[in-house]
Amino acid sequence: MIRIIEPRFSEEEKLAINGILESHQITRGEWTKRFEEEFARYLGVKHAFTVCSGTVALFIALKAIGVEGKKVVVPAMSFMATIDAVLLAGGIPIVIDVDEYYTMDVSQLEHVAKRYKPVVALPVHLYGQTANMEDILYLSERYGFLVLEDAAQAHGAEYKGKKAGALGHISAFSFYASKNVPMGEGGVIATDDDALAKQVKKWIDFGDHPAFNVRITEFQAAIGSIQLKYLDEKNRRRRQIAKRYEEHFNGHLTTPSEREGAYHVYHLYTLRHTQRDRIIQHLKDRGIDARIYYTYLLNEIRDAEHMPLERATRFKKEVFSIPVHPYLTDDEVDYIIESVLSAAQVLIT
Repeated sequence: MIRIIEPRFSEEEKLAINGILESHQITRGEWTKRFEEEFARYLGVKHAFTVCSGTVALFIALKAIGVEGKKVVVPAMSFMATIDAVLLAGGIPIVIDVDEYYTMDVSQLEHVAKRYKPVVALPVHLYGQTANMEDILYLSERYGFLVLEDAAQAHGAEYKGKKAGALGHISAFSFYASKNVPMGEGGVIATDDDALAKQVKKWIDFGDHPAFNVRITEFQAAIGSIQLKYLDEKNRRRRQIAKRYEEHFNGHLTTPSEREGAYHVYHLYTLRHTQRDRIIQHLKDRGIDARIYYTYLLNEIRDAEHMPLERATRFKKEVFSIPVHPYLTDDEVDYIIESVLSAAQVLIT
């Protein structure tokens, strides 16, 4: 089976893990401090705080802002953690449609901003591409809400020369095993805002109020630090594979478009077709892992208030993702291309 996601680790990580074991400092040590500093520097922000997951990163960012009893705008298409974090933090989610890039619909955001006066908009940089942050930030200034980026799938992505995670007021990352920077589990809250950073720290450190232990271990931090060194190189390989897919699939299926000014890092390469279930089965029969991200809209799984979701409702029935990870060989890419085209041309015609 050609896996859709395949994290790999080197002797460098193994040596680091052994060094941590020998040091007996397995948590709250130099690796954690180093990773936080390196990740903040990579994004171009002043503050990066490690936590145990992307969901917790979103939750703490929302608690730091103060969303209890207040409206938070989220897009319909995302992993469920996006809306769950809002609910766990006491916020009231309002779900809006997505644009043709699978990210937050700006026109609906403005309508909701006028009608509901939210405290936060939570754009998701889905599949590795940034949302329309220029217009979202304009609306943020006009209507007085903060912007929390869900950058869980966008390590290294850019919008107009700035890294995802450094575009809004605050951001949240995941380092789950499937992500472009995998460390098994883990997350980061990043911000350039000193006041928000101070509030985040209160939710990470014990003392000010009842709290959970949300720390990562030195093992995770070491893996993350080493993986971060090679992130840009691996993202370039993802983009190289995506370019080949585009060249062959365009005209047969709906391929992902790159937003003007964006740098897509293809955490997932997501196609669309009205007969996607048949294509997926054909690919699985040929030993290629293909999956649907996601089979639900956020309002459906948590019964949230929502706007008309015309695009998201249609996309949900058509999207599927194929392998694009940087360890694919050229022969495997050729095989995937041939298999997708045979499905589109033979099964569907």
